Amino acid sequence: MTRPVQSPEQVRAFFDAHRTVRQYVTADGQPIPLPPEHLDVILHAAQRAPTDATAQLYSFVRLTDPAVRARVAELTTNAHVATASEAFVVCADVHRVRRVLEVAGYAPGEWPAIAVHFGIGDAVMAGTNLLTAAEMLGYQGCWIGGVLNGLPGIVELLALPEGVLPFAAITIGRPAEDTPYRPRVPRPLVVHTDTYHVGTDDEIREATEVMNPIAARGDRPGDWARLLNAYFGAGGGMEKREPVLREVMAAQSVGWPDRSPVT
Repeated sequence: MTRPVQSPEQVRAFFDAHRTVRQYVTADGQPIPLPPEHLDVILHAAQRAPTDATAQLYSFVRLTDPAVRARVAELTTNAHVATASEAFVVCADVHRVRRVLEVAGYAPGEWPAIAVHFGIGDAVMAGTNLLTAAEMLGYQGCWIGGVLNGLPGIVELLALPEGVLPFAAITIGRPAEDTPYRPRVPRPLVVHTDTYHVGTDDEIREATEVMNPIAARGDRPGDWARLLNAYFGAGGGMEKREPVLREVMAAQSVGWPDRSPVT
């Protein structure tokens, strides 16, 4: 099969046009559904993502009921879940492969660390395909890590069985805001050749300066290190999310719930 070939400039322009968008065009505040053929092709793209060992360890929960959308918006603290043209919860899913083995008469193995490693990887690749296909059709979207803000409630609301763990949500629609171009960490600190390059203090400071605009809010200049500290520093948001995630991972039998050595 011959693919249409894009020039390097076209490829760069496509990815430079990517924006994280949270405000979508609506009909008097109500979501405007995607045309069926658009929805079909973005879901087709999602399922064409690579997967390890043929397992496809992911699932999408498409949110269509306004009440379910409203509740997920509340649980994630992301109001745009309720107004986007489409909203999905992307899950790592080892439940289905276990069922395939059981139905075929095989005994499923015990591989909790592998469940996290490949389940999250599969979910990310499928979700990225979905969002990229949507952008090819002229939409924009948003990955929502805020599922961790209400993880137990989302598991219950969506009736997720053991072996299914919400990773993130994705919203898609026509943008109703003009979001700025976001910088990225300088390539020498991200792309390593043959061995890992540990950045010098000066290189880290330079990268921080490059990234500072991503943390700007209104007229306030950005401070990327301060933003990262709010998430990943001592007492930050990620520390507060950690215990709940561990509890839900244990309850859903996805992942290693503690730091005990693997024996």
